[in-house]
Amino acid sequence: MTMIQALRSAMDVMLGRDEQVVVFGEDVGYFGGVFRCTEGLQARYGKHRVFDSPIAEGGIVGTAIGMAAYGLRPVVEVQFADYFYPASDQIVSEAARLRYRSAGDFTAPLVIRMPCGGGIYGGQTHSQSPEALFTHVCGLRTVMPSNPYDAKGLLIAAIECDDPVIFLEPKRLYNGPFDGHHDKPVVAWSAHPKSEVPEGHYTVPLDTAAVVRRGDDLTVVTYGTMVFVAEAAAAETGIDAEIIDLRSLWPLDLATIVASVRKTGRCVVLHEATRTSGFGAELTALVQEHCFWHLEAPIERVTGWDTPYPHALEWAYFPGPLRVGQAYRKVMGMA
Repeated sequence: MTMIQALRSAMDVMLGRDEQVVVFGEDVGYFGGVFRCTEGLQARYGKHRVFDSPIAEGGIVGTAIGMAAYGLRPVVEVQFADYFYPASDQIVSEAARLRYRSAGDFTAPLVIRMPCGGGIYGGQTHSQSPEALFTHVCGLRTVMPSNPYDAKGLLIAAIECDDPVIFLEPKRLYNGPFDGHHDKPVVAWSAHPKSEVPEGHYTVPLDTAAVVRRGDDLTVVTYGTMVFVAEAAAAETGIDAEIIDLRSLWPLDLATIVASVRKTGRCVVLHEATRTSGFGAELTALVQEHCFWHLEAPIERVTGWDTPYPHALEWAYFPGPLRVGQAYRKVMGMA
């Protein structure tokens, strides 16, 4: 499966298993979503369970919170992560706080799906990576898969979770892995082992990272599209990097990070979002706090720049293998 097909399969499985699951958002019904992730689901389950909403993100999320509080399990789509801002108050003040403010009498078991990231020439309003804004909020879970197998398992686990889950989908990965070399032919998921996705129900835990490449020279802590950029940089530099795909940004699998950094003694933190106050800052602080006496060199961060995502200079912004490789060499004392 592609990631699109895997996400659709997850929603299909859960719509079939649980009558309390509903799917809605902008154009997700008849049209099947702007990226076709929900294609065919309305025809299969009907307009009362898969339906279109107005272009009103605050209304979409607010409605989902009310549904969730009274027993449904809504899966809503915000068409691009860049458009979640009108729903910020509903997400932060209502969904994230409901369990706490009601002393556990109510929960908000809802999933907010959002395509995120750049690499598709979407410009400043279709390329943002706002994950750090969600990880800062107590009561939210924040997830970002990097491949079809994880995408399906994580989405099923998110739908079954009693907490609100922000489910970020790197749209550059929808149809194939991307290593940052935009000038090379597109690679399809069919050539990647993580495209082998079971048809039925399975879950990937919402609080576990995956070591996608074992290595001894340094640890790379990353997620989403940058997993493949990290792998490309390791291949091109010849540096034996151990690459951790966080998958779940919060709750965070800190034990896996700590064990790896204590083994390698070096760490590079990598993400596509802007640098200042990005999630990489939190990761860097945690590594410093838990691994200080094991570090052989300062931690390096490779990120997007502190600027709106530029349309004309897409690849100057996108953290590609060249910049990542430079960070590998620097942390190894080779630059």
